[in-house]
This record gives sequence, C-alpha cells and structure tokens, in this order.
Amino acid sequence: MKKKKVLLAFSGGLDTSYCVKYFIHEKGMEVHTALVNTGGFSNLELQKIENLAYQLGAKTYHSIDGSRDFYNHIIKYLIFGNVLKNNTYPLSVSAERIFQAKALAEYAKAINADYIAHGSTGAGNDQIRFDLVFQLVAPELKILTPVRYQILSRREEIDYLSKWGIKKDWEKSKYSLNKGLWGTSIGGIETLTSHEPLPEEAYPNHLMATEPTTINLTFEKGEIIALDGKQTEPVKAIQLIDKLASEYAIGRDMHTGDTIIGIKGRIGFEAAAAAIIIKAHHTLEKHTLSKWQLYWKEQLANWYGMFVHEAQYFEPVMRNIETFLEDTQQFVSGEISVVLRPYSFEIQGIKSDHDLMNSDFGDYGEVNKAWTGEQVKGFIKILANPMKIYQNVNGKL
Repeated sequence: MKKKKVLLAFSGGLDTSYCVKYFIHEKGMEVHTALVNTGGFSNLELQKIENLAYQLGAKTYHSIDGSRDFYNHIIKYLIFGNVLKNNTYPLSVSAERIFQAKALAEYAKAINADYIAHGSTGAGNDQIRFDLVFQLVAPELKILTPVRYQILSRREEIDYLSKWGIKKDWEKSKYSLNKGLWGTSIGGIETLTSHEPLPEEAYPNHLMATEPTTINLTFEKGEIIALDGKQTEPVKAIQLIDKLASEYAIGRDMHTGDTIIGIKGRIGFEAAAAAIIIKAHHTLEKHTLSKWQLYWKEQLANWYGMFVHEAQYFEPVMRNIETFLEDTQQFVSGEISVVLRPYSFEIQGIKSDHDLMNSDFGDYGEVNKAWTGEQVKGFIKILANPMKIYQNVNGKL
C-alpha cells in the first residue's frame, strides 16, 4: 500500500525531531519536512537543519524564504501601529507563527500531502495559531500533533530518539529559542517562575561594543528606507539594525501576558531592531501626526496587536485596520538619530519636512505668533464654560 504523506513543520528542535521518527516508525508514514524562514536563520543554520531532517529519515526537506512576505503582510503594520503587547513585547514569535502556518498549509497542498503536523505542546499559544490557520487554508487536511496528545517529557523524547540511533546532545539546548526577523523569544526554567530573571547565557547575543555610536534611520511614509543615508529595502534595514544593536545587547526584556488558552505566560525575548524601529517611528509620528490621529492609531493598533497575538489575523476587520494604519502614514517621513549604548539606546531627535513643530504659529513655552494674549484669555474662558455650568448647577466638587 502507498504510504500516507505527512508534511511536518520542522524546526530542528527536539519536539519536531521526535515527530519525524514517531511518524516513520509508529505510523508508517512518508514524512516531508518544511521550515518557513522569516528572516531569523543564517544559511549555515538552515543547512544544519536540513542535514538533521534527512538524518532523521525525512523523505524531503524544503526551506521556504518568507521574510519579505512576512514584512509586507504583518511587520509593516506592526511598525505603523507601534505595536507592543502590554507595552512590552513586539510580537516577535506570535506574528511570525501566523505567517508560517499559512505558508506551510499552502505547501502541504502543493505536494498533495494527506496530513499536516506540528510539534507544539498542549500548554501554549502556538498549537492554536497553527491549528486555526491550517483549518482555514487547508481544511481538507487532518492535523497531527503527537507531542500535544502524548504529553511526553523532554527525557522521554530524548530516549526515544536514542533508541533509533539519534545521539545529538539535546541537553545543550537548555533554552528554547525562536528566531525571526522581528526578534528572538527565549523560554527556560526561569520563565516558568514569576521572579527569576534569565541569565546572561540564555540570550543569543552578548555585549560586544561599549563605546556609544549614533545611527540614522530614514522613514518614508512609515517604512524604513535607509540606514545612515544608504538606501536599502526594509527587510535588509531591519537585519542591519539588528546586527549593529545586538552588539550592545539592546532589546532584552521579559514579557508576562494572558495566553489564548486563558493562563498567564512569561517569556524572555531579545528584539534589538524592533525596539529601536518602533521607538524611532513613534517619535517621528509625534511630530507629524495630529492629536486625534495619534489617539485613534493607538486604540486600533492595540486591537490589531491583540488579534495577531490571539490567532485572529484572518478576521476581516484586520484588513480594515490595516487600511486605516497605512492611510495615517502619508506624512510620516523623515530622519531619526539614535544613540546606541550598552543595554540601551536613546532617540536624539528627528528631521522632517512634515514636522508640525516647524510652523509659524508659535514656539511652545516661548512665543505666541498667531494669537494675542487677549485672544488666549477669551479662549480659556470659553473652554472653562462646561465645568463652570456643571458646578453652578450641582455645587462645588
């Protein structure tokens, strides 16, 4: 009989490595593996993952380069919205999982797979993101998740792989890292507590540079188009900024939030480029957008980030919010200077042809040019009227 074909979302980690062997030896399946690179893997790392897939017995391995599509469909709007979950987390992993799941489901259909699988556990958000998107994009495929249903310990998975001759030193991977264009998430024993910080060894980048340096970011209609005056496309700019800032160990933090399944979760992350770009972009917006544009952007962007995080990316309202966010970026163009220091950065200032401070109406705290003192006095009197009326009717409060 012809073997059933399964496409496995393969990262090269312990869980997905276990899945390859399980499908081959316990289910008699033909295993095809695929990885969607959202900008976090080097060519050497991708080659190592491919080698492992074939060592495990996979029939095929396929690497899907999705960094530009990931930027165009998701990251761009996270920047437009200055999205930080709980004012902290730039959605480094949750955003890319949606895109990865979509690309994997499309590839599974292209190779005529009978099943699609992932290695998520039953205690996290990723199982929901993968399952939900798989159901939307490839509803005809049955989803297999052996790690979720078997509830195996890390030791049991290692022992199972050893039984089949896979002797890789899995114990070296003390921390779980998920690398992407928009940052790296870090999970470990400390993130299961509420009080322990991640040790230095947990972070993928370490302090290498100590002398402050200044970089200049150029935005055009909300998108980063140049670094230090050199034109580049946004994905490359993000990667260059990340490389520079990571030498200063910038972008480290811990995020605690509400998971989709209703429990609290804590995770560490390192997202140097995301931290700098969002802060720089937001600063430029403060100079170029109106008071109410800034207000409504913040409201809708919070919703947008929450929906991305909770696997609601394909809800139709998301396209409406994206249209709004993009429309607000018409005059968000200019250059921002940023000083990089060990473990921190500072926005120095901005230059923009659309800077609303560059007006002839007045200099804040200094000179009023477009109105007189008497006009201000009358304005204040009218502004106070509603409160005066309320107090007149209801008494002093």
